[in-house]
Amino acid sequence: MNLTPLSRSNAARTLIQWGRRSACLVGLTAGLTGLAMAADPVENRSTTTSTSTSNSTGSNADSGPVRLTAPGRERERDALRDRERGRDRDDARQRRDELDLDPLRRSTLLPPPSEFETYVQSLLPLEHPPIQRFGIDLIAGDKLPRADAENGAEVPADYVVGVGDELQIAIWGSVDADLRLTVDRTGRISIPRIGPVLVAGVRHADLSHVLQQRAAQVFRNFKLSATLGKVRSVRVYVTGFAVRPGAYTVSALSTLVNAVMLSGGPSAAGSMRRIELRRVGKPPTSFDLYDLLVRGDKAADRSLQAEDVVHFAAVGEQVAMIGSVNQPAIFELKPGETVTDLLAMAGGFAAVGERGRVLIERLTDRNDVRIVELRLPTQGQEKPRAGDVVRAVSAITMAQPQNKRNKRVRIEGEVQRPGEYLLAPGASLADAVKAAGGLTPGAYLFGTELNRDSVRLQQEQNYDRALRDLETEFTRKASTQKATTSDEAAAQTAQAANSTRLIERLRKVRPTGRIVLQMTPNASTLPDLALEDGDRLLIPSRPNTIGVFGSVFNGGSFLYGEGRTVRDFLQLAGGATRGADTASIFVLRANGSVLSARQESGWILSGNGLDASSALPGDTIFVPEELNKTTITQAAREWTQIFYQFGLGAAGLKVLKD
Repeated sequence: MNLTPLSRSNAARTLIQWGRRSACLVGLTAGLTGLAMAADPVENRSTTTSTSTSNSTGSNADSGPVRLTAPGRERERDALRDRERGRDRDDARQRRDELDLDPLRRSTLLPPPSEFETYVQSLLPLEHPPIQRFGIDLIAGDKLPRADAENGAEVPADYVVGVGDELQIAIWGSVDADLRLTVDRTGRISIPRIGPVLVAGVRHADLSHVLQQRAAQVFRNFKLSATLGKVRSVRVYVTGFAVRPGAYTVSALSTLVNAVMLSGGPSAAGSMRRIELRRVGKPPTSFDLYDLLVRGDKAADRSLQAEDVVHFAAVGEQVAMIGSVNQPAIFELKPGETVTDLLAMAGGFAAVGERGRVLIERLTDRNDVRIVELRLPTQGQEKPRAGDVVRAVSAITMAQPQNKRNKRVRIEGEVQRPGEYLLAPGASLADAVKAAGGLTPGAYLFGTELNRDSVRLQQEQNYDRALRDLETEFTRKASTQKATTSDEAAAQTAQAANSTRLIERLRKVRPTGRIVLQMTPNASTLPDLALEDGDRLLIPSRPNTIGVFGSVFNGGSFLYGEGRTVRDFLQLAGGATRGADTASIFVLRANGSVLSARQESGWILSGNGLDASSALPGDTIFVPEELNKTTITQAAREWTQIFYQFGLGAAGLKVLKD
């Protein structure tokens, strides 16, 4: 190795040491002043640390580089490394346990809700998620509240080396060394054969250059790289309205945000927007946590130093933003912030939010009119007050007028393109048929079925009311009837059971919401009726049968014949049976209308007008059975009872007369 002597004594000492090394290979131990420990290989080291190179010339091709190590300390170094690995495993296990915090345990980290949060929650539906302060879940969800959690972080260039920091120094070339040295209380490290070097107060970006200059006073033709290993710990204080105020020992790489997370953030009475970093001899630095939460801006964050104080001020004015916004929460406002700013903090309107207005419920006006409507964007500069609840209205929950709604209709049956269509406001039945490509040749417009949701709801209400009235009538009738014989009692019991079964069967039948379209049998166009959203239009094909059912001898479907009447098809079915109620025969038309015998006969049960009516394709003729019929024996018994009572009355009158 060629060493350029810096003085006569240094040159002589170097030659003597080199001669001893050549003779017995142990001569370098006399000049060591500290402990050198092996670190990472040089290949990996060059990619992760900054490097400084000496500008002096020289070579050491004859004998190889000088190894700066401590003979006899290899065993101690290995034991120390094993202990450090054991601590690293324990730290990793503890960190993994902290990462596996279950949701229930994490929820206990949240501060209890404030009185205002409880009030806002009472205004929301029971199934609505809990309303919280904006950003509190992020702070309470921090899963690494450890003092050394930042040791694995990247060291910034402006980090200042201090007492307690561990430095990793690598030297290669004419000298080979892997050193891990700790800065002592005087701010120095002691490098073998180089001596003590003052490093306290040196920026991390300048560390390699400072050490290179010092080592260049002894060696030539080498490269040096220095970086931080484990950083020192500093003690800081968290005061004010914090969830967990107190003194904390944190890594010197920690920042103000780390201290906020570590302390649990502000309490219910603490501010997120006025967090101060107080340092001796310097003016306080203010930090607004909303810059990080809303915009992801961490520029105002500052590194912590020993004896720093992180102070949480009292909470400012709080306003709730609920409804159709992307982030409903309790927000803290600074003076001068407006409704527009509040919407930006909440992430803007949701996809279904009505963007033209918001509602404000003012706590200060609770004795008067409490709801105020603001039109946006003209009134967006309105400044909310403390305790206000701003509600964004959902557009899908507000019913618009029918003439402004798009019509979503379903068209089936005899059209060219059956399917679901979205039509413009004001569209009619003819527009729906036109959108479906028109009618097919087999379309039977007289039997068109139009089902509508609004009509169905109204029919269901009326139907349920009629069933309740019918059930009440059956009950009243059953309670007022008196049986004089066992046969009458059995008949009344059977009648009550039949009435109950009838009510149960009727409850299973639900209205369809069909609208009867009053058209002539040979109609070629549909009525000019406006559509509603959700309408279902079914245009059937022309039927060729007539149905006859009920109390007839041979019910069924019969081929339709032109010019035939209702009486003709009743005769095809064998006519009415003995128990039929011929005065109540009715015909259900294909368009949904009903033609009844009672419409023609009044209280005189003749029914001749219905029998002579012409049958139409798709008609259904129904002959009901008479319900309140009596046998000849029952009728004779009743008339005998009447005559008997009349006879007793006449005899009594005669006695009184005599």
